[in-house]
Amino acid sequence: MVARRRTRRRKTSSRKKRNIPTNSKLYARVKAAARRKFAVYPSAYANAWLVREYKKRGGRYRRG
Repeated sequence: MVARRRTRRRKTSSRKKRNIPTNSKLYARVKAAARRKFAVYPSAYANAWLVREYKKRGGRYRRG
């Protein structure tokens, strides 16, 4: 009979961490511009543009 080692599992948080924009007014303006610019929103292209444009205009994100 072979003895097996017991390994401890890390507890994972049930809450998903996501990035939250710090400047909500700027984020809302850029999001409105994305809705006007792209025919399909939300889409991968529109969301990528939104993040790039938000950062270009000085916006930042925090972990939440």
